[in-house]
Amino acid sequence: MPIEEVNREQRSNAKTVNFGIVYGVSAFGLSQQTKLNRTESKALIDTYYNSYPQLKQYISDQVNFARENGYVSTVLGRRRYLKDINSQNAVVRGAAERNAVNAPIQGSAADIIKLAMIQIHQKIINENWQSKMLLQVHDELVFDVLKSEREGFEKMVKTEMENAFDIGLPLLVDIGFGENWLEAH
Repeated sequence: MPIEEVNREQRSNAKTVNFGIVYGVSAFGLSQQTKLNRTESKALIDTYYNSYPQLKQYISDQVNFARENGYVSTVLGRRRYLKDINSQNAVVRGAAERNAVNAPIQGSAADIIKLAMIQIHQKIINENWQSKMLLQVHDELVFDVLKSEREGFEKMVKTEMENAFDIGLPLLVDIGFGENWLEAH
């Protein structure tokens, strides 16, 4: 469907599915989080896995690695130890399995944005920018940008963020401006 035809509820459902699948959401769980019934939820999850068959393999590989090694790693090698990955308790084990899948994704995103922050900070100092980096919010950086520096600063930040780390796929960065964080979205 063309992007301009996607409504707010469809976008919300898609985000819920994307994040939910990484967290191991079931059809029942998805139906609880959306206005979809269980049959619709199952069909959506099945379609997702059929569209991205590598995802099932990734999930399986991560869980199996964690079972064998007791940890998973980010792209920079930070480890998340999962002491309950082989638990006899299915609920406890399930939580550890979800962490085995999610930790490398979220942890790698954290690694990459920290690298970008370091590189941007160095550019701000070395290139004598008056604009300042204020804070990080998940996968976003917030800056106080002088209007006179906007164009050049935007280009520098976008370049540094998109090239902070090579994951073998393009890292795409959207930039917004406003008087506050809400306006910038």
